[in-house]
Amino acid sequence: MAYSGLRSKLKEEWTAAEPQEATRTPFRYRRLWFGIVVSTCLVSFIPLIIMGITNYYQYQAAFEEEVKHPIRLLASNARRSLQFYLEERIALLNFIIHDKAFEELRDQKTLERVFRNLKKNQSGFVDIGLIDAAGVQRSYVGPYGLMDKNYSGQVWLRKVLLYGQHVSDVYLGYRQFPHFSVSVKLLDGAGKPYILRASLSTDDIINKVPEPTGVRASRDSFIVNQQGVLQTPSKTFGKILTPIPLELPSQADGTIIREEVDEHGRNRVVGYATINNSPFIFVVLEQRSTLLASWFALRNKLLWFLIISMTVILIISLAGATDMVNRLRKADAQRLALLYKVEHTSKMASIGRLAAGVAHEINNPLAIINEKAGLLKDYVTLFENFPHKERFLKHIDPILGSVERCARITRRLLRFAKHIDIQWEPIEMEALLKDVLAFVEKESVYRDLTISLAMEEGLPVIESDRGRLQQVFLNIINNAFDAVEDGGRIDIALAREGRDYINVTIMDYGIGIPKDQLNSIFEPFYTTKADHGTGLGLSISYGIVQKLGGKLLADSVEGEWTRFSVILPIKPPLGTKSGGKTQRVINESR
Repeated sequence: MAYSGLRSKLKEEWTAAEPQEATRTPFRYRRLWFGIVVSTCLVSFIPLIIMGITNYYQYQAAFEEEVKHPIRLLASNARRSLQFYLEERIALLNFIIHDKAFEELRDQKTLERVFRNLKKNQSGFVDIGLIDAAGVQRSYVGPYGLMDKNYSGQVWLRKVLLYGQHVSDVYLGYRQFPHFSVSVKLLDGAGKPYILRASLSTDDIINKVPEPTGVRASRDSFIVNQQGVLQTPSKTFGKILTPIPLELPSQADGTIIREEVDEHGRNRVVGYATINNSPFIFVVLEQRSTLLASWFALRNKLLWFLIISMTVILIISLAGATDMVNRLRKADAQRLALLYKVEHTSKMASIGRLAAGVAHEINNPLAIINEKAGLLKDYVTLFENFPHKERFLKHIDPILGSVERCARITRRLLRFAKHIDIQWEPIEMEALLKDVLAFVEKESVYRDLTISLAMEEGLPVIESDRGRLQQVFLNIINNAFDAVEDGGRIDIALAREGRDYINVTIMDYGIGIPKDQLNSIFEPFYTTKADHGTGLGLSISYGIVQKLGGKLLADSVEGEWTRFSVILPIKPPLGTKSGGKTQRVINESR
């Protein structure tokens, strides 16, 4: 009862921390793994995302500015070209009106000669006429009958009289075809104004508008007046003299580029260039999506780069965190195993001291019991006529047998408690096993047990402690005898285990050991023999094998078989034997 209670208490102490650690550890490692992954990703993703967003808007602004630049350049060039064209025509008319007097220009032949020379050197002129201060056309050269035409009610006449020159909008007029006129004013000798006016075809200014081709075929460029009426055809808004729904800028020099939303809700970029001293505004427009097509392609590449980079970082973070946590888990497991081993060693030492104390305390009353029982037996046997002699002897012999059994137990306890030096000597394993089997020969014959001994050829002689090995094998074989029924079989085999070890396997075909008990059979005081086992045999054997530098392994199938493997080194482990003197080996527990 005392052994059973001590065994239960020790087992409870050794395993108390394991469930708690087992329940805490998975969550702790998962939290650690999750924390490493999240922190690594945040440290990596936040700068990457900030850099990506910054680059995104910087590239977008640069691209928008870059795509607007060609539109601004186109509008500016067209403005200069149209302005030079109009200024050139106005300069020609100024030269003519200053070179020829009113009377000369009124002469039809003179005006025809001037007009021929004008058309010969410059394009676009349709007709030319001289208008007096009353607004009546006094001479005219052209394909239309406009002689003596009265323009006194026309707005353009008032403007040219006011400003000295004038460029009109494109209009149909009396001719009923699109054209515009250029007029200049001069005073005659009497101080009366007269006007030289020429009509120009719209073909020239249409030709001044660049026609988009290739990748810019979607671009539209045209000329409008201040009222938003087309002065040249437009791909977007239609024919000449069609009003357009654009919000035109106020009269100003230079070029204006702005973004607008069309009637379909699409963004477009529109450039406006006002032609100085004329009612014309050059307009160029293009859909924003077309302008930024290259930016969209680059944006997709940036997004893919960001996604791929984040994916690579995530994979590396997962792999690194997994490896780190696995290493930490392994280190913790090794640390716990070392702590358990140290704790177990400490407890084994305590148990050893307890066992030594118990053995010494029990040995004294056992010696007295043995002495008194022996003395009583001597008294009984000394007197032949001792009354009830047989009954006395019948009771004395079990007392002596029980004392002997207790003595054997106390001797085992003392051997378990003491650190006895190992005596190294050459041992032939086959001979040692036969010597051990000789101890149990009578019992095996009595119970009709079959014991086979198989040995691999060429096994070397090992160096070990003969007495301790005999104790180990005798304990294991006795356990095998207890496990098998009468008429059973026990197999013993010797074989080489690698280069430096031999393996002694003892296998019985008995009741077996339950799987849940296999890990406990080497613990002190643990036994499956409820009626007569002490639980010290395998524990002592395990310690002995450990001291000899070997391993004691067990495997079993309940109800079928049990196998013990004693793996022993051929040569003493390094550090256990030095200079021919026996060294003490520290007791290592499992």
